[in-house]
Amino acid sequence: MKISQPSTARLPGYHPVPCRRPFSNAEWAGCIALFLYLPLWAANPRLALIPLAGFILACLILPFFPEVSFFLPVISRGKTSRSCISLTFDDGPDPVSTPPLLLLLERFGATATFFVTGERARRYPGIIREILAKGHGIGNHSYTHDDYLMFRNADTIVREIDRSQQVFSEFGFLARLFRPPVGIITSRYATPLQRTGLQAVNFSRRARDMGNRRIPGLSGRILKNLQADDIVLLHDIPPRRGWDVQSWLDEVESILSGAREKGLEIVSLDTLIGQPVMIALKDAVETDRR
Repeated sequence: MKISQPSTARLPGYHPVPCRRPFSNAEWAGCIALFLYLPLWAANPRLALIPLAGFILACLILPFFPEVSFFLPVISRGKTSRSCISLTFDDGPDPVSTPPLLLLLERFGATATFFVTGERARRYPGIIREILAKGHGIGNHSYTHDDYLMFRNADTIVREIDRSQQVFSEFGFLARLFRPPVGIITSRYATPLQRTGLQAVNFSRRARDMGNRRIPGLSGRILKNLQADDIVLLHDIPPRRGWDVQSWLDEVESILSGAREKGLEIVSLDTLIGQPVMIALKDAVETDRR
């Protein structure tokens, strides 16, 4: 199946907006640093370096904190004020690990969101259809999962998002949420997300499983301090370093049962954050006609 490369601007429901946008927290911080720099320079040039150094450190460090909306708005928690959480799975789908995961989620009556790459969605269309048929959501996780996408130029990032959207359109939907590869958000994402109309979503609870390389104790790391409105990050690719799929499924089952024991209901991500994970193309067409 050949995937065409037109811009998402030509897909129904996509309405590119001007690149002009409100100031981000980073831009405000930069202005404040500059405002403090000028009078401090007059008093003591060495002191004047403190706010500038603080701003530079913030730009270098804060991208590694997924809950911080420093460069652009990022959703990392729900806002229900109820005892519920959402499970999200990155990097799939995979024919070895995703189908048994879907059976496990069905057994628990849990709805999840899968942030899939366009490349894998194209390769495993049957699994994408199964995810949709079972009522789960699908978000955009770029096309190739470039680990350094956060440093690419705007056109490259837009192309990665667009290619995945093109694949999704063949299944009759468009993603509305974007999770960046490796969860790091830099200023490079601001304009591409503005152009494509997607909302950045990260997470508030993760097991630091390194893409299913650290399976032992995974459930314990998630369940420890798990709170209402948490967005949980997991992966649905096969375990690495000699661990089998069943060991990983046992850890996911422990998370599902452990959340219940804590009195936390597992709900869909759109319920948790109050906005759609994706939109059906037929609905997008109707929106365009109005």
